Amino acid sequence: MLTVTPSIAIPDTELEERFVRSSGPGGQNVNKVATAVELRFDVRASSLPEDVKARLTALAGRRMSGEGVLSIDSRAHRTQAQNRAEARERLAELVRRAATPPRRRRKTRPTAAARVRRLEEKIRRSRVKATRRERPAPD
Repeated sequence: MLTVTPSIAIPDTELEERFVRSSGPGGQNVNKVATAVELRFDVRASSLPEDVKARLTALAGRRMSGEGVLSIDSRAHRTQAQNRAEARERLAELVRRAATPPRRRRKTRPTAAARVRRLEEKIRRSRVKATRRERPAPD
């Protein structure tokens, strides 16, 4: 069980881990041991609330496949256990970010000075463009 927040936990049955050989430091160990982890999480079929799923899909970007499967790759460490822990923590952090709803926008009005500045700028631009217009040649 991967605990994300006090109210959200992801069962291990929803996570799929694949271990592959890693590149990078490790000497001969790299050629023998599959230490890199590819963590796959099917967002659409998960037990997450619908609003969290929608935000997670938006946050995931290119890590999300067309089928709604989130893929996280970890190969920074020399041991399988460290890579596995890092991949799970990255997933948990992503879900944590998706679990916090965005702040509602508070309606504001432009100040009187801002309205005046906007209108003055429009007049200034209008004059600049008016000077660029072709005028008919006097006969």
